[in-house]
Amino acid sequence: MKVSGVFVVTGAGEAKLLDRSLPALLAQVDELVVVANGPGSTPMDLPENVRVVENDRALGFSANVNKGIAATSGDYVVISNPDAVPEPDCVRALVSFADAHPRCGTAGPKMINPDGTLQASRRSFPTVGGTIVRRTPLRVLFPPLRWQRRHYLLDAPADEPMRVDTMLGAFLLMRRTMLDEIGGWDAGYKLYVEDIDLSYRAMKAGWERWWVPDAVVHHEYQAVIDKHFFTRRNLWHLHAMARFLRKHPERLFALR
Repeated sequence: MKVSGVFVVTGAGEAKLLDRSLPALLAQVDELVVVANGPGSTPMDLPENVRVVENDRALGFSANVNKGIAATSGDYVVISNPDAVPEPDCVRALVSFADAHPRCGTAGPKMINPDGTLQASRRSFPTVGGTIVRRTPLRVLFPPLRWQRRHYLLDAPADEPMRVDTMLGAFLLMRRTMLDEIGGWDAGYKLYVEDIDLSYRAMKAGWERWWVPDAVVHHEYQAVIDKHFFTRRNLWHLHAMARFLRKHPERLFALR
């Protein structure tokens, strides 16, 4: 089997978002699994060829991704958020690129905002200083998309493939060989930073991460923790960054 698809769905609101995203992805993969993350998360009226893995209680995002990966068998696995809608040839473009680049462990698409602009989904690895600005009220004085253009790769070409440090985990094609080698996603993360950790471990193991603009996904980036500073989700992000730095302490000294 060539390509498997995985959705992680938490709550009825996310399940409803599958009305658009699930048919779009189902048409492009050989098998599709929905991980229903806790009570009320199981979508209704799914096609017969879509399998559901149900959790009795809610788990962290990485743990759910790992459950989806374990329930599939494709050489490649696409993990997609319910609000990410791929264009018809998206997966084909990602697979074709990965097939032509044997050390490509992860391939990500060009993501488009609802207003048609390019989403800042390709990024360099974060620094401590940059993260402090982005996750505190300092971002009001120093808007990240203006002051951290290097981190968001905003001045890089947008019409050709590019090797990057990391990409948003909202839609990624991952090589199963890579996932097996590095041990999948780190289930110790509840939410946030797990995609960065995956990319960082892949980099250490010699796997490349590529941004592929021929593959296009429409995505309404929620950026919840960018809009409010003192919430439970901000605490989750703080814990996630602390875990990342414990695992990769050399990042404490990274300046760029």
